[in-house]
Amino acid sequence: MSHDRRESGFKRRTRVAEARATLLDAVAPHDRRESVPIDAADGRAVAEPIDAPAPVPGYDRAAMDGYAVRASDTFGAGDRSPAVLAAKSAEADAVAPGEAARVHTGSAVPEGADAVVMIEQVETVGDDVEVFDAVATGENVGEVGEDVADGQRLYEAGHVLRPSDLGLLRSVGLDSVPVREQPKVAVIPTGEELVESDPGPGEVIETNGLTVSRLVERWGGEPRYREVVTDDHAALREAVAADLGADVVVTTGGSSVGERDLLPEVVDDLGEVLVHGVALKPGHPVCLGQAEGTPIVSLPGYPVACIVNAAQFLRPAMKRAGGTDADSFPTRRATLGRKIASEPGVRTFARVSVSDEDAGDDALPTATPTRASGSGILSSVALADGWVVVPEPREGIDAGEPVDVELWEVTP
Repeated sequence: MSHDRRESGFKRRTRVAEARATLLDAVAPHDRRESVPIDAADGRAVAEPIDAPAPVPGYDRAAMDGYAVRASDTFGAGDRSPAVLAAKSAEADAVAPGEAARVHTGSAVPEGADAVVMIEQVETVGDDVEVFDAVATGENVGEVGEDVADGQRLYEAGHVLRPSDLGLLRSVGLDSVPVREQPKVAVIPTGEELVESDPGPGEVIETNGLTVSRLVERWGGEPRYREVVTDDHAALREAVAADLGADVVVTTGGSSVGERDLLPEVVDDLGEVLVHGVALKPGHPVCLGQAEGTPIVSLPGYPVACIVNAAQFLRPAMKRAGGTDADSFPTRRATLGRKIASEPGVRTFARVSVSDEDAGDDALPTATPTRASGSGILSSVALADGWVVVPEPREGIDAGEPVDVELWEVTP
């Protein structure tokens, strides 16, 4: 759509869910894949279905310390009339009728044996063992394929691997796994006032690009952290166009409706602005668009607004580009220590710190807002434990109400 910030401003602000859905409709998952070692695959998305190339266990194994026997040799055994069997060493590879071989948990069951008597139910007498408890065929024996069957489907394409998955893959004999490549995200900080260090009057040290780049890494992407681009239409257009080969392009700053907020015009020039202005606080002047099939997320320049919008829009777009969906952030239940005000129709993200100091054994911890306003106060989010989301229909949340604190920095 044609976009003119000087005429439209923010007369209409799109709700968060609608804006996110619109952006995700413009994101196409890439089809690049690679093979990585098992120990480097945590958090990666499986690129194709994975079947077990071998059963686990690959042999009948003892599930208990004890003696491997033929179950029929123990029938009728009890405390007063134990079955007496000839003892064989742990190195024995076969058990004949009337024999018992010492086994340990996990060791192979000798040929001929079909059960294991627990060590507690056996007494050694010279070269014999007395068995005081009858066992059934298969008792205390883990059969071939009991854990994983040969050829069993383990994971479908798109499954995000967890540490327990890596152990399972290693157990079936795999050393590497096919995964989707991490989505590539170009991070372009913008603003003529930004410097790397030693700011003078009117200058600000660049932090948004650094923060967003590290968030991209934490969320499972590969950031390309670019140099600062000044507020010049031609320079911005050149910088964004140069990175349209990335899976997602994200810019910081210059997304509002001021004279130096040129990113919406640049996006419209290169492709299409999909959403400009979201009913979200802090940070409603986010701009979402696409050009040449590449989604573009233009984040506000105020640090807190930048972080909130990155979590709400960049993260799901990046995840979609990598072939997965963004899970909800983990939450912690708490009691609100001070009222949070919110504008009806706007989704508010209130930064809070969480304290267990005054909580009893059964009491919830206290969530205290670190700041009611100020989207440029980076410390208000850096020193917070998470944020409380006030949904659009509510005008706020009163002190004393139970709330869910989103722990947005805890996990990808």
